[in-house]
Amino acid sequence: MSRIRSLELRLISQPLVRPFRTSFGEDTTKDAILLRMETDDAEGWGECVAGPEPGYSEEFNEEAWITLRDHLAPRILGADVSSEELTNAFAGVRGHPMAKATVEMALLDAELRGAGRSLSEHLGGERDRVACGVSVGITPTVEDLLQQVEGYLAEGYRRIKLKIEPGTDVERVRAVREAHPDILLSVDANAAYSLEDVDVFRALDELGLLMIEQPLSYEDLLRHAKLQRELRTPLCLDESIRSAADAAAAIELGACRIVNIKQGRVGGLLEARRIHDLALAAGVPVWCGGMLETGIGRAANLALAALPGFTLPGDTSASRRYFREDLTDPFVLDQDGTMAVPTGPGLGVVPHGDRIERATVRLERLGKS
Repeated sequence: MSRIRSLELRLISQPLVRPFRTSFGEDTTKDAILLRMETDDAEGWGECVAGPEPGYSEEFNEEAWITLRDHLAPRILGADVSSEELTNAFAGVRGHPMAKATVEMALLDAELRGAGRSLSEHLGGERDRVACGVSVGITPTVEDLLQQVEGYLAEGYRRIKLKIEPGTDVERVRAVREAHPDILLSVDANAAYSLEDVDVFRALDELGLLMIEQPLSYEDLLRHAKLQRELRTPLCLDESIRSAADAAAAIELGACRIVNIKQGRVGGLLEARRIHDLALAAGVPVWCGGMLETGIGRAANLALAALPGFTLPGDTSASRRYFREDLTDPFVLDQDGTMAVPTGPGLGVVPHGDRIERATVRLERLGKS
């Protein structure tokens, strides 16, 4: 344990190589908060997975910035606090898991850099490589979709996930399935449907999908359980799982048969590990979701995905899937569809200062170095 001397908040903006459209809207840039932490022993980095708008989550960049600066930072600046103690340190701040996860990632990075240990080793990772899938946004046409899928399969991705929304679903998924009868194929609705759309899901149920991700409202476990009873295809929950308690309830209710774990959504890597352990004990497969992270957040995802219960390819795509120039050395997909887990101390990546400076649109320093 060492004293937290200072924090530095940066809002960065990185252009995406192509627009990424979901039922929430379309992104052309990755706008994220980075947190650099200095302790008496080392420096650590964290990346917030919130976006510019409160679409995927109630949290968004402006709100997360205020939460980090005005409510979380004062509770730890100048204090001797470990990553395991952050939950208690932040007990007076209800919610805001994405902001809290950002602090935890930076503190874990600093702690482990100081100790010379990798994040994967600390979490209990058992793999040095993880299988990767890719998430394909909603495209203007079926032809565009098929072209993108062909390209990603040629690169080696082991699972294709298609974003869907009402009116842009069964026909397109069927076209991909007919073109590629044997691939691992899943869909992600991002909570865009209701039980009145059951005929859509029955049609999807005939297409041999690996999973249907988050079809209904993130607040509605009971209706997910009802829909799951109607389908052979496993439902996977994403936005609905914000803690280990949520995961336990979803599994017990039969609301899903697969869980997507995103460390930022659930409040950090340590809570993500708790969800992994719970699901592993229940025999429920998990996989690591992505939020278009830069190399900082992607390093954390790879360390998490090295745990034994992550048996399905995650959204840990290569850097070039999103960015022409990442903020770290790029993560590369091997032709066998796997990616190396960082083995260096902490996150195992070193952000490029010049790239971060170019991407920075706002900067605020807290505490004294």
